[in-house]
Order: sequence, then structure tokens, then C-alpha cells
Amino acid sequence: MTKHPLIHLAKKVALTVGVSFVVANASAADITTHGLSSFGDLKYPEGFTHFEYVNPSAPKGGDVRIRNLNTFDSLNPFILKGVAEIINGDIGGDLSFNFASLMTRAHDEPDAVYALVAKTATLDADKEWVEFTLREGPTFHDGSTIRPEDLVFTFDKLKNEGRPQFRTELQDVEKAEVTAPNTVRYTFREGANVRGLPARIAVLPILSEKSFEGKEFDKTTLTPLLGSGPYKITDVQPGRSVTYERIKGHWAENLPVHVGRYNFGKITVDYYRDRTIALEAFFAGEYDFREEFTSRNWAEGYTDKPAIKAGLIKKEVLPDERLTGFQAFFFNTRRPPFDDIRVRRALARLFDFEWTNKNLFYDSYERLSSFFENSEMKATSTPSTAELELLEPWRNELPKTVFDTAFVPEKTDGSGNIRKQIRQSLTELKEAGWTVKDKKLVNNSGKQLKIEFLIYDNGFNRIINPFIRNLERIGVDAKLRLIDVASWQNRLQEFDFDIVTRRFGQPAYPGIELKNWWGSASANIIGSLNAAGAQNPAIDDMIQRIIDAETKDELVVAARALDRIIMASHYTIPQWFKASHFVAYWDRFGKPAGPKPGYSRGMLHSWWIDKEKQAALDAARNR
Repeated sequence: MTKHPLIHLAKKVALTVGVSFVVANASAADITTHGLSSFGDLKYPEGFTHFEYVNPSAPKGGDVRIRNLNTFDSLNPFILKGVAEIINGDIGGDLSFNFASLMTRAHDEPDAVYALVAKTATLDADKEWVEFTLREGPTFHDGSTIRPEDLVFTFDKLKNEGRPQFRTELQDVEKAEVTAPNTVRYTFREGANVRGLPARIAVLPILSEKSFEGKEFDKTTLTPLLGSGPYKITDVQPGRSVTYERIKGHWAENLPVHVGRYNFGKITVDYYRDRTIALEAFFAGEYDFREEFTSRNWAEGYTDKPAIKAGLIKKEVLPDERLTGFQAFFFNTRRPPFDDIRVRRALARLFDFEWTNKNLFYDSYERLSSFFENSEMKATSTPSTAELELLEPWRNELPKTVFDTAFVPEKTDGSGNIRKQIRQSLTELKEAGWTVKDKKLVNNSGKQLKIEFLIYDNGFNRIINPFIRNLERIGVDAKLRLIDVASWQNRLQEFDFDIVTRRFGQPAYPGIELKNWWGSASANIIGSLNAAGAQNPAIDDMIQRIIDAETKDELVVAARALDRIIMASHYTIPQWFKASHFVAYWDRFGKPAGPKPGYSRGMLHSWWIDKEKQAALDAARNR
């Protein structure tokens, strides 16, 4: 019988970091552990006292305000309906403030998770299940105990009625069931590869079964759902703000994974519909810290402000070790003419990133050239022998460039003169059946090529308008349409767009989420994240190989092969990235002495209010 790959990995961890494993009752080969990761690498041994990136003596208390953009109309983040409020934490939208999970992330490791509601996880030797044993003490905010039955309820609801990404992540889990008074087992689908799956199950937010009695799960609501995390929602101003209050004496407060974390007494999330107003509100002291995503603001907007000159606001550039999220203009290949790779490639050539970076971004960014940018999974040079073994069976069905040097976006000199690119694009468009007549790019039926860029944030106007002017030069009727965020989300979910900007934050090791982003089966599922509508069996094959990889080397090879196919197929016009974060904050915070964790910003999770700095700031403001 083939041994479970996680058993080998767990034994490897035991040898390298001194983790001891308790033998489970089911079989001498099963392994019980305090933490999980895709490839068995755990930094923290059993019995550790706290994460290295926190101050275990950090004081608790104090109020902070952060900002979010646009609006919200729901407090149910688990369903497709509505625009839900979620704290924009150190790793993006973060449910851990309000909802506990079986295990929780360590932000100084790629994907390791450690015991929270569960005290241990038992990994079956035969790839059939993972079992979590719950510790005594975890409760929901109403004081009721978190039961194994709540875990089963959560699994059933998220898999059957939750957002598509939950359904995709859980598709290889056949069922969840209570196997003992404090134990829940998740049984895997026959033939499923379980690399990373136990860890994904372990971080699912836990819902209270009893709190949904007499209620429909698949409904938006402005009444807070019953949570169990270190904070609970105590005030809601519909569409304007949500306040989270720290629970004193929270059941997890002294657990190693919570020591030194979640220090603020109250966190208020204020919503701003306009980015400029939001920035001015920051300088007026209306909220406490922000990450700056607009390079022009970072270069010019923070220079002449009194609070900056007086040293009351600090600016920092924080390095980011994570796999870079992928941000791009996505073509909707479900509709013509974007179903023609020649058209997509020709149009993409006219996005002048070099001019944009120089004139709009102050040369702050680099161009994305990979779906796995800033990682070893990025395809480079020509395919390796191992990559070719995966790609060759699909040679006749893939663009020839998949087998050439890895994708590099068209590069200009930044002057704005793109005559060469225009000539190349017109030649390619002619091959695709498009010609210029009376200054209009038309097909054989005389119909002009039209493009609508769909956005909900007017901050993109200045970026897209120069692109539109380039498209107009070859006779394309290109328009920019700005709509509210709810309408934008609805149109995106129903695939009612030509081109839309999306950004995907990525896990350290890609896996089943790729099926939702690029898999053929998700292309026409309403609400899926396959914005491009990719339906390519070669992509499906590479995704499955990534999911099935039992070693990191196997995963890297398959990811590079997938990267070549996605980028050479021109489903997107890749945008830009930087392997760092621009952050600014009012100088009232204490921070851990060591380096920030490489896989988060380290702000909401581990900072605290420094009373001396707060007093100095108050005195300066009152002068």
C-alpha cells in the first residue's frame, strides 16, 4: 500500500525541528501533529510559546481606524450575493478577526498553520481522511461551545451554498462527520491528491449551526453573523463603517498562536467612495494607517503635508517575500473578437507600459511577465526537459510560442511613439480579418471593433485613457465605463464585459484554486473567478499536475509549464507589480523589535498602541 506523502513529510519535520508526534488510535502509521503545511515544513515545534514576529508582552487596548473603499451591503462574506465587509488585514481580506478556525496561519512561513480551535490534526496513512481533535474552551461570541457539529455544518454550507471558491477548494472532500465527542473527520474523494488540502480545511472559518436555525444561509444581511474570533462586530453604519471590538479574556488569548497578536481594543473600518477624499482624510487624522497603491500619491502626495514635515506621520517601504499577486486586464474570450488570440495579442501590444510607468507611476513598478511573478515557479528562458515532457503531448493544440523563450511583454522606449507596435498590430489584425476603412477598424461585414473597459474606480481613468487613445489610432471604438461596485460585481459574475481589471492574490504554493481561476469547468459557472473564460485541456492538465505534485520540484515544473501556456495564450494584458508595500501611519504605534514577517505586513496582527507616542502625538496635535 502506498504511504501517504504527508507521513513522509511529517517524519521529515520531526527530524528537522524536533516535533514529536502522538500515535493515533486508528493505525500505527497515522500521524498526529500540531501543525500542517503543504510540504511538511514547520518552523515552530510542538510546545512553542509564541510566533517570533510578535512581542509577547505587547499591551492591549486603544482604538484604531482603517479605511476601505467604495461601500458594502452585507456582513455575510461567505456567499456570492452582495458586497461584503471584510477587514483588509495584513494578508488582504482577513476573516480571522471575527471567525476562528481549526488552525491559523503563521505569517513568517509560506503556508504553515498551527493549532487554534483544534489541538491536533491526525493524518491518515492511506490518503483517505484528516481528523481534527478540538481543544476544550473555544466558544462563539454568545458563549456557546464550538462543537464538532458546527464544523460539519460549516463544511456542508460552504461547499453546497457558499461562494464558488469554497466549492472549488472543497471539491475533493467527500464529507465531514463527527467521529467522537470532540473530533471531526474530513473524508477525501477517492483518488484525490491531498497535498495542502488538510491545511486548507484547517483555516476555514467556523460558523455556528444553532445561529442559523430558522434562517437562510444564502441571504445578505446587515446583522453580524455569530463569530468566535478575537473581535466581534459591535457597530454597523450601513455602507459607511463597521466597528470590531476586541473580546477581553478571549478563549484563545493565551494560546501560542495568539500571544502578542490582536492587540488593539477596537478597530473601525471607514468606507470612502473617492480615493482622493480618502487620502485627505488620512492627513486630517480621520484614520491611522494606510497602504498606498497609487505611485503618484506616494511620490508627490506625502511631501508637503504638515504632519509629514513634523514627523507625525511615518512612511515605510516594507519588503514582500510572497508570490506576487497577478493583476491584469482580462479579455472575455467568451465573446468575439476576443476569442481570437491574434486579436488579443495585437490589442495587448498597444498598452504602453513603459510610458505609463514613466509618466504616471514615477518608475515605481516592474512589468508583470508571469502568473507566478516573484517566485521560482515563474517560467524563464526555454522549457526545461522536465517541462517539455509535460507540454509535448499538447504541442499541436498550443501556441508555438509556448515552446520558445518564456513570455516577455512588448517593450517600448517610453517616449509614447509606438508606430512600430501599431504596424505590427495592424498586420496581425489583418490576418485575423480586420482592416482599417475610413479610419475605422472593421471586419469583413463592415462592423467596427468595439471595446468597453469596465471599471468601478475612477483611479484607473488616467491609466486606461492613454491606452484607449492608442487603440483609437488603429480605428478601434474603445470606451471606458465607470459603474458602481455592486453593478460591476454583478456584471463580472455574469461575464457581461469586454475587458476588466482583476487581481488575484496567490497562496505560497498554488493548488486547487487554479481550477476556479483557469479551469475549463469554471469558465461558464456564474460567479467563478475564471474571468477570461479559459477553456483549454492543456491548462486543465497542468493544473491537475500541480494539485497532484507530491514534491516541491514536481510542483515547480508543472507551474512553469502552466505559466508558459497562460502567458503565451494572451488571455490577459499583464499590468505591473512591486515586491514591496508602501505604507504610511500616524506615529502612535509600537512594533515588534525583530524583522516583519515575510508573508504579511505585520500591522493589524502584531502592532499595538504605544502610550508615550500617543501622548506625544496628542500634544503635537493640540499645539
